[in-house]
Amino acid sequence: MENPDVHDEVWEPLFNGKDLSGWTANFKDLPVGENYLNTFRVSPEGYLQANYSEYDTFTDQFGHLFHEKELSFYKLKAEYRFVGSQPPGGEAWAFRNNGLMLHCQHPETMTLEQGFPMSIEYQLLGGNGKDERPNGNLCTPGCDVIIDGEFTETHCIESNSKTYHGDQWIMAEAIVYGDSIIHHVINQDTVMTYSKPTIGGWCPGLDTVKFVTGTPLTKGFFSIQAESHPIDFKSIEVLELCGCMDPKAKNYKSYFVKADNSMCKY
Repeated sequence: MENPDVHDEVWEPLFNGKDLSGWTANFKDLPVGENYLNTFRVSPEGYLQANYSEYDTFTDQFGHLFHEKELSFYKLKAEYRFVGSQPPGGEAWAFRNNGLMLHCQHPETMTLEQGFPMSIEYQLLGGNGKDERPNGNLCTPGCDVIIDGEFTETHCIESNSKTYHGDQWIMAEAIVYGDSIIHHVINQDTVMTYSKPTIGGWCPGLDTVKFVTGTPLTKGFFSIQAESHPIDFKSIEVLELCGCMDPKAKNYKSYFVKADNSMCKY
């Protein structure tokens, strides 16, 4: 008899709504683990935030908050909203700007001068109330991808998303198949697809001895950004797509796309 739970998706929350357990902050020019000016925090409402209330001025001390879980084949969904205003010194391009950084290098492998990890950036962008600005774009710090069958070294590429103005909650989802295909989905609309990510391209400070150009990006860590505009994340969850694919096992799931039968339980 088929296990009745084989089709039920098991989403794992990546933050607990209380503190930053399981996460590590990293800021340019600072030691790994130092949460500069309490930028990353959990609000009384239980939102994971990039918050700049303790800043007098924003400098180029860009930061990222990394989750400890390494991922390869998975779905990730994040419900977020931009709020408030940038502190003085925030760049114009960073207005209502954050990112879901996929396949990140581990923070311990970043150099002090790195402002951005080698990663695939699923860009989160908000509108200014009047101008068009697509959401779910792709930026590629330290990597290259194939789009529409063509290898591209272009650093940022616009999606076909509509513009999202104001402080509305938005659901962003990434569907990641290792170093194969990656989809960006905004409010259930697929806005960008690309494939075959490899190490390479613009990423100032990246240790190119450890990270060799042309190496396929098969897995990595996940982070969010601190680039000067406040943001709330109501939830960030991950669904593993790699696991036991033996239908006879107790933990078989029909939605797995990559087998790791060493995980099977009978």
